[in-house]
Amino acid sequence: MDAGRLAVLRAEVAKQLEVIDKIYRRIKERRKAEDVVHLESLGYQLHNLYCAFEDLFKIVARFFENEVADKARYHAELLRRMTLHIKGVRPALITEETARLLDSLRAFRHFFRHAYTYELDPRKLAVVLEDALKLEERYKKEVDRFLQLIESETRRGGE
Repeated sequence: MDAGRLAVLRAEVAKQLEVIDKIYRRIKERRKAEDVVHLESLGYQLHNLYCAFEDLFKIVARFFENEVADKARYHAELLRRMTLHIKGVRPALITEETARLLDSLRAFRHFFRHAYTYELDPRKLAVVLEDALKLEERYKKEVDRFLQLIESETRRGGE
């Protein structure tokens, strides 16, 4: 991969990480929610958090191996693919543990989008919030590791 393409990838990833950070700030503002309006706002931000991570995954998939073919299981397949080291193409973006935390958010996002007649259960929301906060401790390190591996591979290929 040439330096220009790598610069584009780095810029797109950096921009998406800013979006994720902004959502995390909103989550932290709302995490002490007690009334239904604030719980719904927290739920909306947790929904947005997974959407932002999925956009990051789309950036990586589009850049390296194109789109996910199985549209019926698109969201789960895209997440799974980010755990794969694809020899000669790219390293894994995230670890299996991070994928498990993200899968909790993915499932919540699905529920949130389709729960028109249900109220959010504060206990279940607390579990998803806990997973989101654990995820915050991990994702930047993993994305940084991913970018460093790509950069290292690019340098070796260019020598």
